[in-house]
Order: sequence, then structure tokens, then C-alpha cells
Amino acid sequence: MSRGNKIRLLIVDDSAVVRQVLTEIFSKTDDIEVVGTAMDPLIARDKIKLLKPDVLTLDIEMPRMDGITFLANLMRLRPIPVIMVSTLTEKGAEATFKALELGAVDFVAKPKVNVKTELSKYAAEICEKVRTASNARVRDVSIVDTAVKKSKTNPVVRKNAQQIIAIGSSTGGTEAIKELLSGLPINSPPIVITQHIPKSFSNAFAKRLDTMFDLNVVEAESGMQLKPGYVYIAPGDKHLLVVKKNGGLSCMLNDGPAVNRHKPSVDAMFNSLIECSPKDVQAVVLTGMGSDGAEGMLNLLKAGATTAVQDEASSVVWGMPGSAVKLSAAQSVLPLKKMAEHLIAQYE
Repeated sequence: MSRGNKIRLLIVDDSAVVRQVLTEIFSKTDDIEVVGTAMDPLIARDKIKLLKPDVLTLDIEMPRMDGITFLANLMRLRPIPVIMVSTLTEKGAEATFKALELGAVDFVAKPKVNVKTELSKYAAEICEKVRTASNARVRDVSIVDTAVKKSKTNPVVRKNAQQIIAIGSSTGGTEAIKELLSGLPINSPPIVITQHIPKSFSNAFAKRLDTMFDLNVVEAESGMQLKPGYVYIAPGDKHLLVVKKNGGLSCMLNDGPAVNRHKPSVDAMFNSLIECSPKDVQAVVLTGMGSDGAEGMLNLLKAGATTAVQDEASSVVWGMPGSAVKLSAAQSVLPLKKMAEHLIAQYE
């Protein structure tokens, strides 16, 4: 939580140009103050003690110590909200997911300093993420990675073969999804997930999850038929919709405009399920900033779906779940560790 009127920010990046660009971006805000910059983690360590920042932006590849090693040490000794500054590549995705596992709150792309037209949009994004991070709950590193060590629960008897689980999430969602999936049996109903994530990260995210669990996790493609035991992740640049096809349900990708400023959008996915068999839908909203998914969840509830959201105490950011609660769209408000058990209870 920030102290006083301004959020105190420390920028850690080995590029002088990036440090300058980020400092310039934040200097134009009224509520964020860059209290210092550091070109490597060793300098950053001293500045954290001296300046006591509320939030860090942290580069991944730096001299003397890489950002991941520094983050692991920081979260063990002095937890603080951290936003990773990442390259939007496959290698960058792997490092970023590791950082989120270690307790980083969120990530942004490296600024394209030579593309002036994109800088204002980028500035709005990174400022919003710093504001969100200043009030985020930093995850307890003592429980990091428990999800991947859990064994899958045994298959359960499913009396309703038409069921589908639809999950929406944003900030903190990549780790929350891992924990939720770790508690679900291999014969779970089809699971569709919209996580706010860049185009270059969604496939890497699906592949990463697929190696962790007995459930089959794939990046969704148009025409994929929904099958039990499968998880379908929305691509980072398309809306994932569910449609009736050949007597079953299938994925359909939509390249339309952003909904609630997001593409993929949770609302877009939830609203598509109203045209299917909403009474067979379990809709879930996990941690995330903003309100995407709240209205779609309310629409699903009115159409007969079962709805649940992650509670505030276990969320990194209680924006999306909190918005659903405010609209009275959530039948259940549950700690993340209880969510899988709750979903399994609805199978029968």
C-alpha cells in the first residue's frame, strides 16, 4: 500500500534509455513518483533499503544478477509489489511466468522507445498497473509452487455430461488458474478460460499448464469441439466464444473489437454461453483488476448458471471478483483453495 499521496516507485533496468522513458512517463502523473532508478539488482538492493519504494518495475535480463534471481531473494527477505518488464517473446514468456510464480504481481512489455504512436497507450497501461500493484496483495512465497506438486484428485462420477466450466481472470490469474486446475479431476467437464494475456504469451501459458497437470491444456482454436478433461485457453488477441455445433459445443474465435478494453474478454466468453445451455454452466471469476466478466456473470446467473468468485483475501487484486459481487452476480465467494472442491460438488 502506498504511503501519503504518491506511490513511490523504483525503476530497475540496465538500459539507460528505458529508465529515462519510464521516468518520463511517470513524471506526467500526479500520483506516481519515481524515487530512484537502478541499473542492476545490487544497486537496487541498496536503494530499496534507503528509499523504501511502494512498487518496483524490474527488468529480467541484467548484469551482475538477473531479475529472476533478484526477485526470488527479494520476495524471501523483503516482499514488495513488483511489475516485471518483459520482452514479448517465447523466452520472455518463460521468464515472466517464473517471475509470477515467485510472487511478482504483474508484467508489462518493454517500451518500444522508437515508436512514438504506441507510447501513450503504453504509458496508460503501465501507470494503471503500477497503481494496481501499490494496493495488491503480495503472495506468500512460502506457498509458491505448491500447486504443481499436488497430485490430481481421482476421477469423479459426473451425472451431467453437458456441464462446462468457464473461468475468467486477469492480474494474479496465471497462478490462481494453476492452483484451481491442480484440484480438479482428469474427467472434469470441458473448461474454457479467458485470462488477460498478450498474444505472444497465451500459447506458452497453455503449454506450461499442460506439462503440470493430467488435464489436457491447449490454446483454443476455432472449431475445436469441447471435450471432458480438456482446458481451452483463449488466445491473447481473440475473444474465445462457445457455440453449439453438431449436437455439442465448440470453440469459436472472434476478432471483433475489445470488450471492456480487453481482447480476449471474459464478458464476451460468458455472454456466448447464454446461447448454449446456461443451466449447465459453472462460471468463475478469479483475481484481476477492472470489472471484465461481472456483467456477463450476472447475465449467466439470470439464465440459470451457477456462479462463484474468488474471495478478497486470496486475490492478488479484487477488482473483477469484487465487481461481480457488487452486481450480486456471485452465488458463492470462496477462498481460492476451496474453489476446486466447490466445482467438483456441482458435478453430480
